[in-house]
Amino acid sequence: MSLSDTAAERVRDIMGRADPPIAGLRVGIKKGGCAGMEYTMDAVAEADPKDEVIEADGARVFVDKTAVLFLLGCRMDYETTKFRSGFIFENPNQVSACGCGESVELKAAETA
Repeated sequence: MSLSDTAAERVRDIMGRADPPIAGLRVGIKKGGCAGMEYTMDAVAEADPKDEVIEADGARVFVDKTAVLFLLGCRMDYETTKFRSGFIFENPNQVSACGCGESVELKAAETA
């Protein structure tokens, strides 16, 4: 998993404003939504040693151990449009997405 410059900037901003301080953000996957899965994101006070750690320009993202195979090759970005702002995931493991944009269908990445 990688972060765009915009996503790294937003994660740094969130980390810098957190009170109490946080170590970073944890990205994961949970079952739900009309397409079957949803991305999750939570503030992390302490890292889980089993998480994958992505660091970019002072931003720190922890990938939940149960989501690693679904997020291999994924690029996390942050966008601001006229109607919304938020993190988006460019994921090669995404099979489909629902019309509302909140839910996705993912397949586990194939490992060699």
